[in-house]
Amino acid sequence: MQFLLLLAGNTTPLSRRPIQILLLILLFTASRPAAAQQWYKIRGTVYDSSRNYPVELVSVLSTSGKGTATNTEGHYEIEVTEKDSIWFSYLNKPTIKFPVLKIVNPFAFDISLQVNIPVLKEVKIKPRNYKLDSLENREDYAKVFNYQKPGLRAVTPAYGGAAGFDLDEIINMFRFKRNKSMLAFQRRLLMQEQEKYVEHRFSKALVRRLTSLTGGELDSFMMIYKPPYEFALLTSDYEFQEYIKEAYRRYLNGLPPIPFLKPETDQ
Repeated sequence: MQFLLLLAGNTTPLSRRPIQILLLILLFTASRPAAAQQWYKIRGTVYDSSRNYPVELVSVLSTSGKGTATNTEGHYEIEVTEKDSIWFSYLNKPTIKFPVLKIVNPFAFDISLQVNIPVLKEVKIKPRNYKLDSLENREDYAKVFNYQKPGLRAVTPAYGGAAGFDLDEIINMFRFKRNKSMLAFQRRLLMQEQEKYVEHRFSKALVRRLTSLTGGELDSFMMIYKPPYEFALLTSDYEFQEYIKEAYRRYLNGLPPIPFLKPETDQ
């Protein structure tokens, strides 16, 4: 309207009016507010070629410059305009571009990439079995567990004849350092085996169930009231649990372990 009024009241010669009209048109066009650009969101999930496993860290890009990446579950969400196209890139391998106007369901635009996700087979963890562990340890160190101090042993030749002494045993009798080391190693393995047996019976799970102790209190109780190997070996399950209950009563009253059950200490 203002444009028409300006033309009606204009007394400029006709030869100069085209220039003014052009300037007024440009002014009128510039004064109109530009149409606001509308943004939309596209969501979806990226799968591998089997469509069974989502793919993480896939780049999702648009021609307008927006970008995002898929999360651990393969999901993504990106802002686009209707003039945009989006594409996906994984390990520097881009897909074709998908025009936004041709995406039928922008809230579930799922795609699959030509990649295979390695899937580890299911691993079942079984609880440790003391008896199996002990047998395995015995097999691994059979030579040490079965070691006997060398001595004179009579042998009878397989082909007949008079009995004699084992020459290897005679030689081993004078290998003092080897014999001492083997005996020390054997004692250490036997002590470890006994210690494992006590831990097997005097377990944290059993003590926690009978006393309700946890954390540092449980650790202190396990260390102070741990029974000796002979007691753990000879008592029944009922007697062993009664010992734990009695030890817990002593623990609450600040009393030391029962004297005859207290583990021996080195002098």
